[in-house]
Amino acid sequence: MYLSSEKKAEIFEKYGKSATNTGSPEGQIALFTYRIKHLTEHLKKNKKDLFTQHSLIRLVGKRRKLLDYLKRKDIERYRAIIKELGLRK
Repeated sequence: MYLSSEKKAEIFEKYGKSATNTGSPEGQIALFTYRIKHLTEHLKKNKKDLFTQHSLIRLVGKRRKLLDYLKRKDIERYRAIIKELGLRK
């Protein structure tokens, strides 16, 4: 399994407010980004894996919705997470 509970806790500790605060938008965006990077690497090796490709597109959409929500609610937190994760629109 590529995403252990320890890795999840580490992601939420770094980007969320604490390891147990899994509902913060920043933590969820960071988790989605980690999963997107993993699936992208998988698809580079397995170009015909359409199920994974569909899952990747869904994850990107979920992350985009969370980023839009954060942009509406608090632009400073949005800018901070974009800069920290190295994302671009």
